[in-house]
Amino acid sequence: MEHLIIEGGNKLKGTLKIKGAKNSVLPIMAASLLNGSGKDVILENIPDLIDMHVMRKILQSLGITVHYVNGNLRIAPGNIRNYAVPDQLMREMRSSIFLMGPLLAKLGKVKISYPGGCSIGHRPIDLHLKGLESMGAKFWEEKGFIFASATQLTGAEIHLDYPSVGATENLMMAAALANGKTTINNVAKEPEIVDLQNFLNAMGAEVRGAGTETLKIEGVERLEDCTYRVIPDRIVAGTYMIAAAITGGEVILTEVIPAHLEGIIAKLREAGIFVESTEDTVKIACGNLKAVKTLRTSPYPGFPTDLQSQMMVLLSLARGESMIEESVFEARFKHVVELKKMNASIMVEGCRAHIKGIEKLRGAEVEITDLRAGAALVLAGLAAEGTTIVAGVKHIDRGYEKIEKELQLLGANIIRGPRENLLYFC
Repeated sequence: MEHLIIEGGNKLKGTLKIKGAKNSVLPIMAASLLNGSGKDVILENIPDLIDMHVMRKILQSLGITVHYVNGNLRIAPGNIRNYAVPDQLMREMRSSIFLMGPLLAKLGKVKISYPGGCSIGHRPIDLHLKGLESMGAKFWEEKGFIFASATQLTGAEIHLDYPSVGATENLMMAAALANGKTTINNVAKEPEIVDLQNFLNAMGAEVRGAGTETLKIEGVERLEDCTYRVIPDRIVAGTYMIAAAITGGEVILTEVIPAHLEGIIAKLREAGIFVESTEDTVKIACGNLKAVKTLRTSPYPGFPTDLQSQMMVLLSLARGESMIEESVFEARFKHVVELKKMNASIMVEGCRAHIKGIEKLRGAEVEITDLRAGAALVLAGLAAEGTTIVAGVKHIDRGYEKIEKELQLLGANIIRGPRENLLYFC
């Protein structure tokens, strides 16, 4: 098992380019199944992540040829010869649920198991199923698998009980080839929704309304190939912004979309950090960290739940007392136990965490429980006094490309490898 070993205390300084957004890449890869032109879809700015490779293997298991070279994906249309997503791959990544809509639209049938991914709380797929049922799909369970069929998906009026990103994207993809018009109300507004709309439209779909509460999709007979560049990852950008702030450094992030970062920028400024943006860069400089009275996670454009654990580390070192309320996932405070090993003063009451700022974190041996918690523990190690040993690195690799290499470019003292080979570093 690989570990990260971090010697804390270095101020991060330099410039870092932000790559494509994982949460855009995965649904766009799934949507590439809808290509009916006979020519390849080419996706640019694709990060080298475990989740991306799991989705690549899933597409290959369905009969699609996928090549990944130098940050680009080439996805051949081929003849989809399999409607069943392999159980093992399905359980490795929750985003595999995205295959349901495209496969129903393309083949009229699908077989999946319940998706896996991070253990951060109950994430039901009922909104996906209800929406697809409204479009004519029929579902049943058998021996632990979900089966679905639809002779022809038809447009429908759909209202989501919660603005689920996954359900919004799944229904968008299914509706792109459905017969007639689909209207989806109370949809998610995340930038990744807009990115998927733009990709589908580049293939010839007729989707409008992304970024608002209502999507309108006019089904078309066929979608074509295209070349498309994925938007930069706002969560990765936010993580490195917090890393710069927490170490008292000065970092410039390039190839970002500052408008997508407004929630984190506002909270960093509230916490005393200098943030300056241009059209496609963000500069973060150290300040005197101070408490944030209340930080509440919420769907976009609110503060993202995927940056809650990283922000908790920063507030652990801020002057005063802060409170974080997690309103999206009920089990997203698992990192608190690990942060307490590093001397953090945090008390959890239900969905709220009360944080009392301390002068210094201490290095410790910690273990990652999920993707974003992993990023938070790495950030804590960067700011801590002494050596931090982080286990469970595979979780980080699901959403951050070579995180230790990126941080080394900014001056961090961090290496990766088997624990027994790294002890000399201490």
